[in-house]
Amino acid sequence: MAPNSIQNDEGLGVEVQPENLTPPKLTQIRHKILYVNLTYFLYWHLAAPYGIYLCFTSVKWETIIFGFVVFLAAELGVTAGAHRLWSHKSYKAKRPLEIILMLFNSMAFQNSIIHWARDHRLHHKYCDTDADPYNASRGFFYSHVGWLLTKKNKEVLKRGKTIDASDLFNNPVLQFQKKYAIPVFALCCFILPTAIPMYVWGETLNYSWHANLLRYTINLNVTFLVNSAAHIWGYRPYDKSIYPAQNVYVSLVTLGEGFHNYHHVFPWDYKTAELGNNKLNVTTWFINFFTKLGWAYDLKTVSNEIVRARAMRTGDGKDLWGWNDKDITDMDMEHTDILYSKTED
Repeated sequence: MAPNSIQNDEGLGVEVQPENLTPPKLTQIRHKILYVNLTYFLYWHLAAPYGIYLCFTSVKWETIIFGFVVFLAAELGVTAGAHRLWSHKSYKAKRPLEIILMLFNSMAFQNSIIHWARDHRLHHKYCDTDADPYNASRGFFYSHVGWLLTKKNKEVLKRGKTIDASDLFNNPVLQFQKKYAIPVFALCCFILPTAIPMYVWGETLNYSWHANLLRYTINLNVTFLVNSAAHIWGYRPYDKSIYPAQNVYVSLVTLGEGFHNYHHVFPWDYKTAELGNNKLNVTTWFINFFTKLGWAYDLKTVSNEIVRARAMRTGDGKDLWGWNDKDITDMDMEHTDILYSKTED
């Protein structure tokens, strides 16, 4: 779709002429609180500490292990699904993998994938400006969760209509999730994760419910850290002029999404990480596994030469992984996944 266009309900566009935005272009706005959202978030974040207490005192170890497995699945539904597959189209997936990722994503309950991916494309196009839904220029709290507790400002609403989401609206798996959002999210995120511990190994409703709310709240905040912490703290070895940064701690808890300076410079790379780097990148392992099964294919990545050239030209000179050492060769970098990847033109 042309850059200056407005999206209709089917994700198609008509022409408009918005003014250019450059970060951190901010206007004074009066935030309108969404009290329904605020109530939900308050409940989840009050229930989570009680869930922690129960995990240390009463919850069965099977429930804790099960909650961790659900956490990993839900996080992969966001990172490998909503983010790398559907927001950036950095690889392609066959229908069985799409269904798996949609169900995993529903365990995370962060709105429909269609809305998630559309907002994320808007974030990349207008990063850290008034048109960025989770604008880090407005501070940690706003970019972490405040944007979900307040009404979207007019620039986000206006520019959001310029984002081409036709591929999302035309995907039958995503259409299904959006059409049946309430039962799908209720079943995947709340009912089944609560019921399985109860009926399989005899956990109580109270313990199982609060353990799952703890898991869900952790899933939410882990994802939010990419929008907040990874836009504030860390190195910027590829572009020192932008907010997104390389943050090892965010990478650890988000299964590989904290290589954020790299990601904003090369958003089409399916690894979201440099030079085949798989350290702390569980999502890349997941995609590589399904590549071997033939369910993931056309993986896009960036050549070592382009990455190094960009770092030399616009980076801050920081070297987080040692790839710039003269005595380290490409073979030492263990980027074998490049062998079955495809470089973006």
